[in-house]
Amino acid sequence: MNYASLTQRLGITIEADLLELALTHSSYAYENGKIPNNERLEFLGDSVLGFVVTGHVYLENPDLDEGSLSRLRSATVSAKTLAVAADQIGLGEFIRLGKGELATGGQTKTNILADTFEAIIGAAFLSGGLAPAKHIIDSLVLPLLSSEDERLETSEPRTVLSELLKSLGKSDATFEVTHEGPDHDRTFFAKVIVDGEAVASGSGRTRKAAEAQAAIGSLKTLRG
Repeated sequence: MNYASLTQRLGITIEADLLELALTHSSYAYENGKIPNNERLEFLGDSVLGFVVTGHVYLENPDLDEGSLSRLRSATVSAKTLAVAADQIGLGEFIRLGKGELATGGQTKTNILADTFEAIIGAAFLSGGLAPAKHIIDSLVLPLLSSEDERLETSEPRTVLSELLKSLGKSDATFEVTHEGPDHDRTFFAKVIVDGEAVASGSGRTRKAAEAQAAIGSLKTLRG
């Protein structure tokens, strides 16, 4: 598979062998002669992610005590948050999965997306040091997490939107989704409709990512 579009979305370069390893799930490795999988890179990426995020939350929150900083860090590196970041670049389409995982939609599973995202960070670190790994985190993870409310909205935006609409006495939202581009480089566009009116729109490399962005935009509009 050609990974050029993935590295373009990441905004960095990663050695080809390391990138392919980062995208190799254990199910694929097992079905193909038990070749190496991405679990070691995931372990490394998790540590790099934790280091970068810890520094960020410490510097950005000078008034928080240790316990609050720990909770904030945990929320930032949660599987749900990382899966949203992975969806932004359409990571699922590049993951090498075994037949069983493919058959059950493994490319959209939260844990697989999050683990692979961490493996990508690990591969970036080995390939070019801390700078490219930090670039991934700074550009794809941290912008989603500027406040506690946004952390919740990032991980479960449709749920939060539904609860808000209910509290406002409005009907639940419906999503109109379209897409453009070929199968290997498709962009989805989502529009949120509430009581017959368009509230907000969003886009992403997957349907889920586009709907999440549209839901987040709707929350800001309705609260604005």
